Amino acid sequence: MSNSLATSLKKNGLGARTVIALLALAAAAIPGSGQAADSHINSNAVRPFHVSIPKEKLTDLRRRIELTKWPTRELVPDASQGVQLATMQKLAKYWASEYDWRKVEARLNVLPQFVTEIDGVDIHFIHVRSKHPTALPLIITHGWPGSIIEELKVIDPLTNPAAYGGSASDAFDVVIPSLPGHGFSGKPTELGWDPIRIARAWIVLMKRLGYPQFVASGGDWGDPVTEQMAVLAPLTVLGIHLNMPSAVPTEVSKALQGGPAPGGLSPDEKHAFDQLDFFFKNGLGYAQEMNHKPQTLYALEDSPVGLAGWMLDHDLRSYELIARVFDGKAEGLTRDDILDNITLYWLTGTAISSARLYWENKLPFFSPQGVTVPVAVSAFPDELYQCPQSWAERAFPRLIHYHKLDKGGHFAAWEQPEVFSTELRAAFRTLRKAETNAPATAK
Repeated sequence: MSNSLATSLKKNGLGARTVIALLALAAAAIPGSGQAADSHINSNAVRPFHVSIPKEKLTDLRRRIELTKWPTRELVPDASQGVQLATMQKLAKYWASEYDWRKVEARLNVLPQFVTEIDGVDIHFIHVRSKHPTALPLIITHGWPGSIIEELKVIDPLTNPAAYGGSASDAFDVVIPSLPGHGFSGKPTELGWDPIRIARAWIVLMKRLGYPQFVASGGDWGDPVTEQMAVLAPLTVLGIHLNMPSAVPTEVSKALQGGPAPGGLSPDEKHAFDQLDFFFKNGLGYAQEMNHKPQTLYALEDSPVGLAGWMLDHDLRSYELIARVFDGKAEGLTRDDILDNITLYWLTGTAISSARLYWENKLPFFSPQGVTVPVAVSAFPDELYQCPQSWAERAFPRLIHYHKLDKGGHFAAWEQPEVFSTELRAAFRTLRKAETNAPATAK
């Protein structure tokens, strides 16, 4: 571990004794795509983690991109046949000739990263403590095709809000884990790792870090994981924040299976219904394949451009934004942002292991899950659906915050980090009690 990393750990609230302990553990790190010090004490140990991708892997990635066998151009002038050839070729050209993985690797390595074994799987996570002693513990969960890359931009605004126009009283200790089978977390070798099991693991993780109570936030897969934490441990989870909430009423869900929109919908409700109707009719192809036969997706582990095309085709609004980025337009994301995330999937070989979460899941997406703790909802316009306040109020009996936003989409924290950070501060302001905030302890 470098001196710069030690300095960073101190800045992030780790005391001198803890830093010395981490340096000693890091010295025992084993080489590879990621390094985690072995523990000879117990399986509950929290081990420092350092990203170090071998040069040969990066060379092989560029070679594979350059050898891509391209299909013919789509026969329509829009994205109705899928990710367009021109967009993919611009992405591939930049990826092979200008993109630098080492930049994001350096960003990750100045953050306190750790691995700990929970329920037989190594869980990788970022854990940044605020310098403010009354910081509220917060765990943020990503989804697919996302990763910890989605949340990097919100770490500083959440842990040090005073530097970003907020108040020190709004500070958070931030924990950002990689889902099992995603990123630098381990790949499950047995069945059963669904959102409920992941939620249980996250509760264990937070308690292991010294947080008997905490708040949570999530979108995409992070939504059911976050909601299930609240269902499983309502006395432990003080409140949750969602940007893709499970709040669609039963009569609406039934209508989306093939019937007309229910009568009496308000304008906001009709807009949400239309968004969901479009998604169910036009945007579920990737989810259906991963839900039914994730193992069939061998090509994603063999072709980086194939993997990129699959990941870009998540939802129309996100794809349109990404296409604009590779056309040279300024957006909430950059070319590097997009390729940081895709490259992480490629280098960790997690295309299929991440897809299995769709196969494992038995919870209905968008349907209320019985959450009784305080809930905050941020409704972004370009999400799969912009949740109306009326639906949020029906789904969550203790709705403490609702905000209908005018910009942002599925990857809200990644695309609109300032807005997302402001939302989290506002969401949990009423829940802050100094006596519930226990300090974290790095093991």
